[in-house]
Amino acid sequence: MSQDTRPDGLAAVLFDMDGTLVDTERLWWDAVEQVAARIGRPLSPADAPDVLGRPSDHTAAHLCRALGPAAPHPDTIARELDSAFTALVADQVVPRPGVLSLLDDLVRAGTPTAIVTASPRRVVDLVCETLGAERFTTTIAVEDTARSKPAPDPYLAAAAALGVDPRACVAVEDTPVGVTAAEAAGCAVLVVPSVAVPAAAGRTILDSLEGTDVAFLASLLHPAERH
Repeated sequence: MSQDTRPDGLAAVLFDMDGTLVDTERLWWDAVEQVAARIGRPLSPADAPDVLGRPSDHTAAHLCRALGPAAPHPDTIARELDSAFTALVADQVVPRPGVLSLLDDLVRAGTPTAIVTASPRRVVDLVCETLGAERFTTTIAVEDTARSKPAPDPYLAAAAALGVDPRACVAVEDTPVGVTAAEAAGCAVLVVPSVAVPAAAGRTILDSLEGTDVAFLASLLHPAERH
């Protein structure tokens, strides 16, 4: 069914992955912490904006800048980060509360879904295997766009792959970086924060996805009609 004929007006739901669908923001931080300690550049809370929601090449460059000329090449560090993160995900990935029931409700309603993430393809495939690949219509990994979040490219790519208007989509995100990307693409945004995300027009913020369903997500496209 096209976005023009869906009775609820909801063309698709586009999910961030790390920290939104699965509890992997903590694992990503742990992976970065491991690699940072090895190269003599310990992490602190001040590093969060350059770690959480960021692709490995961004975080690697951030770590290397602080080390100056003695730093390893950022590409080497990015590969180490991806490897450490993949190992942790394979061993410890856990769905976030409410995720599986919401995904199943979307499948029953025939609403297309996508994963839209700054993680590499091999991590996306691991998570899909855990959650059930049949629950997703398409996936966009970091390799699939020239620019990653906070640029809108990943969300625009997901909408294009599904053949829908991003303005008729709801994006589900957990970090300011991801929210910026989704809003720039024109999506309505549901935020289930893993770090602080400020309130703003067009954003709906919930503590978890428990109790959410297709009707609620569709209502986010028309906030003036909600009661």
